[in-house]
Amino acid sequence: MSFMLKEIHEQPEVIRRMAEAEQETVGKLAAEIKSRDIDFVVMAARGTSDHAAIYGKYLLEIKNGLAVGLADPSVYTLYSAKLKMDRALVIGISQSGQATDVAEYLKQSKESGALTASITNVPGSTLTQIADHNILCHAGQEQGVAATKTYTSTLAALFLLSSSLANDVAHATNHLVECADAMKSVLSIGPYCEAKAERYRFMQDGYVISRGLNYCTALEAALKLAETSYVGMLAYSAADFVHGPIAAVHESEACFLCAPPGKALSAMVEMAARLSDRKAEVAIISSEEEILSYATTPFKLDVTVFEELSPLLYIVPFQLLAYYLAVARGFDPDRPRGLSKVTLTR
Repeated sequence: MSFMLKEIHEQPEVIRRMAEAEQETVGKLAAEIKSRDIDFVVMAARGTSDHAAIYGKYLLEIKNGLAVGLADPSVYTLYSAKLKMDRALVIGISQSGQATDVAEYLKQSKESGALTASITNVPGSTLTQIADHNILCHAGQEQGVAATKTYTSTLAALFLLSSSLANDVAHATNHLVECADAMKSVLSIGPYCEAKAERYRFMQDGYVISRGLNYCTALEAALKLAETSYVGMLAYSAADFVHGPIAAVHESEACFLCAPPGKALSAMVEMAARLSDRKAEVAIISSEEEILSYATTPFKLDVTVFEELSPLLYIVPFQLLAYYLAVARGFDPDRPRGLSKVTLTR
């Protein structure tokens, strides 16, 4: 079994392990956030970790009332900016903990008075040596270049932090355990993804669309397909897609919709109807028959979870599709061309 496929299947156990191991650490960070009367949060990350940060932004704003910004590390690394950060929490996210620009952002922010935290899979890494608090993913070594289990465990860490700030960490752990069980069920869609990969074997471009909490899922799904199968996918929020990009969709063009039940579902149903009218190739991942009825290719999930955790569940079919599409196209998903496990930018 390839590293990527093996690590996709490890995710339920990783989520369980992280949820149980990091409760105390997250609780201490939440307590200091409250004691320091933090006004706002900045998250510094790149690539897959940046998609996790977008999920964290939604969570902390919706559930905790904290304004969250996504860092542009180059304001420090290229432009030597001086920021006032004494009322900020800065979270650096890096699977390896070695991202140079994220580490520099964390360091400069700390020197400017910020409370700092890291989310990483590697204890003792650069980020953990800088940050005041460290949340570990407990994913074990990830050998596949395309991140899978470190992505979902980072999402779980952010969910745990948000819940701890809301004084709901006990329920959060239960929700994560339930989510891990649901992920096991979703993994059974693997043979279906393998079969459908042949349909998209010659796809060169397309769109991945979602909204709200699962905007991060659209971004991460597009990245996985690009990394493993070299497909030029563009990811959009459904709200942004109607502000121009929908005009570029032509007949039979692949549009992948991520549509879990929840507050964004009605917008996704409208999007599915519009794309269907344009005779696009509409692939829909959902548990809901209302939207699946518009699908050219439905990916039906038989389980649902707490809406805030749906991004952990809904990325799994995309991970599987990315893996099987790469294999169908004759590529090695474990060794994407031009990529390495640790990418250093400044």
